[in-house]
Amino acid sequence: MTDPAAFPVSRLRPSDLLRVGAANLRVRRLRVLLASLGIAIGIATVLAVVGVSSSGQADLLRRLDELGTNLLTVKAGQTLLGKDAKLPAESVAMVGRISSVYAVAATGDLTMGVYRTDRIPADQTRGISVRAAGLTLLTTVQGEVAAGRWFTAATERHPTVVLGDLAAARLGVRAPGGTVWLGGRRFTVLGVLKPVPLAPGIDRAALVGWTAARDLLGFDGHPTTLYERSTPEEVEAVRAVLPRTVNPEHPEEVTVSRPSDALAARAAASGAFTGLLLGLGAVALLVGGVGVANTMVVSVLERRGEIGLRRALGATRGHIRLQFLTESLLLSGLGGLAGLVLGAAVTSGYALAGGFPTVLPFWAVGGGLAATLVIGSLAGLYPAVRAARLSPTVALGAT
Repeated sequence: MTDPAAFPVSRLRPSDLLRVGAANLRVRRLRVLLASLGIAIGIATVLAVVGVSSSGQADLLRRLDELGTNLLTVKAGQTLLGKDAKLPAESVAMVGRISSVYAVAATGDLTMGVYRTDRIPADQTRGISVRAAGLTLLTTVQGEVAAGRWFTAATERHPTVVLGDLAAARLGVRAPGGTVWLGGRRFTVLGVLKPVPLAPGIDRAALVGWTAARDLLGFDGHPTTLYERSTPEEVEAVRAVLPRTVNPEHPEEVTVSRPSDALAARAAASGAFTGLLLGLGAVALLVGGVGVANTMVVSVLERRGEIGLRRALGATRGHIRLQFLTESLLLSGLGGLAGLVLGAAVTSGYALAGGFPTVLPFWAVGGGLAATLVIGSLAGLYPAVRAARLSPTVALGAT
């Protein structure tokens, strides 16, 4: 009697396993394409959502670094009787005496509208405010002039106006030299500003020189908003003393805010929308996994003859399981790689179009690859076990 130990143990090397697992994929290319499409869409969606969000946040952080996070705004609140409070006329000078403050400016609201011509009805203000502005306002908020120029000591005394970006668009004025109707007389447009991210109220305002506002428009000289910059290390300390410095008698009527905090909060809020899109990507991955599982089940049914023949030639149940599991992993892997390429392309295109830095977090790429492997394993597990359980005689009889 022949000793069973004399026969060599049947082995399936990794190279053999890959070759056998890929054989069916090469034959049924259209089915492979359709089955891997769901995985590709899911991975591409996840990577693109994370990449686009990360690129946008990187750009926001870059802009915050450029604009500085040391800008504080001071506004008048309300009195104990519920009326609108006013900041003292000398509050700019008082804030400027703080040792760590190196820039301070103010604007004062004027209760009037600005119009393209004197033919426009008074109630059609288009949401544009009129503000008196100090000479140092532009440098304090780090604004830039898009066209024309900012006030000087000479021009701020005359009927001239500088328009914020949104105000200029609503008035239909994009170049200096024209006129607008303000306070019952014509004001010459001196310049148009670029958007000011840390002081969005300026974008919707028509700015008049402080002296001209007082002499020509009846401005009382009380600031409505102060903009202050101090050394970054002293921001919180300055923030604590600003109410009593601005209004020693009624510090409770003064509110202090940090505009950069609002921008950072907006970036954080966008994470909720990102989470929703990630959920949609996860659903696409789930659908893709179901598609791969369905493809593998059909493949097992179609290839029962092949399975029976391999079993008759010495393949073990473990070999059959590994063969179909490898085929499922390769199928989902192809979709995953295509999804990573597509997601990276979408992110790069978005960043290039918006002038953002392209950011693809390593964890998102690694997570996409890991998800591909997990989905391929789960999708191929049942078909692989089902194929391994087929009896060689039954499988051969089904051919």
